[in-house]
Order: sequence, then C-alpha cells, then structure tokens
Amino acid sequence: MSITTEEQRVGMQEASDAVAITLKKMREFAKPGISTKELDDYGGDLLAQMGAHSAPYLTYNFPGYTCISVNEEVAHGIPSLDKILKEGDLINIDVSAELNGYWADNGGSFILGEDLHGLGKLVEASKEILRKAISNIKGGVKISEIGRLIETEAKKAGYTVIKNLTGHGVGRSLHEEPHEIANYCDRYNTTRFKKNSVVAVETFISTRSTIADTQADGWTLHGNKGGFVAQHEHTIMVTGGQPVIFTAQNGIWD
Repeated sequence: MSITTEEQRVGMQEASDAVAITLKKMREFAKPGISTKELDDYGGDLLAQMGAHSAPYLTYNFPGYTCISVNEEVAHGIPSLDKILKEGDLINIDVSAELNGYWADNGGSFILGEDLHGLGKLVEASKEILRKAISNIKGGVKISEIGRLIETEAKKAGYTVIKNLTGHGVGRSLHEEPHEIANYCDRYNTTRFKKNSVVAVETFISTRSTIADTQADGWTLHGNKGGFVAQHEHTIMVTGGQPVIFTAQNGIWD
C-alpha cells in the first residue's frame, strides 16, 4: 500500500506494534522444554489481546497463529506439541497479523540459551545485513540493487542466500506489490521502491542452501543443500531518506 493520510500511517503503526510486541514477547517466553505449540498459543493469545488476527491463518488457513521454524527448518514451520525446544536450538518466529484492516509482518531468528552449535554468527550476520539493506532503501532505488547488497554482504560473511523466499509489499493484505524483494540481484526486476509505500523486507541467510523446498506436510521448508538459515524481517515505509521502521518494537536489533 501507499500511505497518503495520517490515518493510514497510524493504522499501519498499530498493526505493526501488535506483531512486533508479539514477536518480542514470544522470544522472551521461549525456553527449553516447551513445545512450539505452547509457544504459538502464547503468541496467538497476545495477538487476540491486542485485537489482531493471525495473517497466515486468515490468508492461507495455516495450522498455527505464527510460523515457528527450528534448526534445519528454513521457514513456515508448523507449531506442534511434539516439537520440544532445546538449549542451543536455532529458532525462527515469523509473526504477521491484521488489525483494523491493516496488515503487518515481521520475524527473527535467535539461539535459545547457549550457542551450543556455533550458529550465533549466522544470526548476527542476518541481523546486520537486514540493517544495512534497510538503511539503503529509499524512493527510486532499484529493488534488484538491494538484493545485490544482501547477497554481496552474505558472501563476504561466508554465507549464501535463499533465492526463492523474498520480501514483499504489505499493508491492506499480507502480500502486495512489489511481490518480490529478493535476496539477490534479479536483473529482470526493474522495479524501484516507491516513496510512501509499505514493504516487508527480510533476509534469508544460509550456511549452505540456495533454494527452500516444501516438505511432505505442505508447509515446512528445508534448504535444498541442508544447513541452517537465519531470517530477520521488518515492515517499513519507504521515504525520500531513511525508512520508517514500523516494527521497531520487536527489538531484533537490540
């Protein structure tokens, strides 16, 4: 969507606050011994308390309020009573929701407790690459150039990017134009970021894989070459200078 009124800006901020606060509190609630279903139910309750509705459930009838992916799962992990969190797990939580007709999206990866498997560097790379990418977005900048920046920074850090998962426009629905804000330079994409538009920008930084493949459950994604992936995501408004980060309250850069 393109923000043209103060009412729209306030609406986007309120929806973004709901998903950001939920993500932050879910991250704090996560601990060894609980199931991803318990963590997801907690997130669903938080959204409901703020009057928000799960976007994956509304849009795709996803079997959970949020997507919770653990270790080798890249994205779209289904919350389950059988999936018990453990010390050192790489966890990704993606929270998107609708509130009063506005939609916002955010996500973040983190290590649960002690970094037993040495994946903290991957998580930090994903965070910092997102920070750099967002700081370079303004009206008129080619989307493909931000993709080039993300992939270049990933390679510098010794990682690859997942090429078939992308950021996207957001605002009046979960996915809007531009439909693909890729993590690499798609030379066929000549689209530019538009001032006042709302987009969800996300990194998918990988230790090995370049493509995310759907598993037998129809939802969960794994990397085509194995390994691990860290993702971080903010909903922002593009301006003529530094973007407005609507989901700043999620604290993924803290």
